[in-house]
Amino acid sequence: MRFSVYQVSRRGGRAKNEDRMGYCYTRDAGLFALADGMGGHPEGDMAAQVALQTLAAVFQREARPALLDPARFLHEAVMAGHHQLLRYATSRALVDSPRTTIVACVMQGSAAYWAHCGDSRLYLLRGDKLVARTRDHSYTELQEAMAQLVPAQERMNRNVLFTCLGSPGKPMIDTTGPLLLHPGDRVLLCSDGLWSALPDAVITAALAGPSISDAVPELVEQALRQAGPRSDNVTALAVEWESARDSTAPTGVSTQALGDDVFASTIQASLQGETEDGDELDEAEIERSIREINEAIQRSSSRRS
Repeated sequence: MRFSVYQVSRRGGRAKNEDRMGYCYTRDAGLFALADGMGGHPEGDMAAQVALQTLAAVFQREARPALLDPARFLHEAVMAGHHQLLRYATSRALVDSPRTTIVACVMQGSAAYWAHCGDSRLYLLRGDKLVARTRDHSYTELQEAMAQLVPAQERMNRNVLFTCLGSPGKPMIDTTGPLLLHPGDRVLLCSDGLWSALPDAVITAALAGPSISDAVPELVEQALRQAGPRSDNVTALAVEWESARDSTAPTGVSTQALGDDVFASTIQASLQGETEDGDELDEAEIERSIREINEAIQRSSSRRS
């Protein structure tokens, strides 16, 4: 497996940056993820961090060195992150729970799978063509999708989401894949600070041009300039598939020589690892989250049969 990767995050006009991103990989699978902690709720930065840590922890355990079912892994791991946030809030007696959006992509066996909750986006480009883009879990996106069926009323605030991780209700998680990757395909994960400032056509044209190490930082700077002093935080992570033929390149990764048990990560992913304030991510809690999900799926299947 060969890929190039580039990631950057810039604080806009906000008091702090609550975006988080990172990636991890084994010889046969790669996980790339981005989370945007939600303002208006406590500890958005911690929500994003805990969600990514949980995702990476489950990946480390399941990718040996490949995932048995990447789509199912994504759904279960994202849901485990949601449960971890609820437990985090309960353990601290928080009146409101920390919340975050998330988007994650697995590349394995020349195919891509992805999942998202909220309005952090994934773009997939082939050459200069936009092949796929996630649809935000926002009332604005829903309104636009329904425009041909229902007359549009007053336009809604794009920031209003109807699902996220950490909310009291069960989150909506959309999963896609497998989609066969071609050499040179590029995947961009980004927070709403990028796409809210730049239209899809601009993002596509910029990402289709130079190398991702040139394109991504320029896109981020362009978004900051366009939004001005009140810009949101802007975070982007881009991957180019089967591009790193020179594994010594600054952004290039080749996993072909890795052993079965080798795991690399830019996310603090150990199941015995700690969050920023010293609290351990509990393996038993993650196991329980996944067991609860599997039992719910089995009950649902039994009712249908």
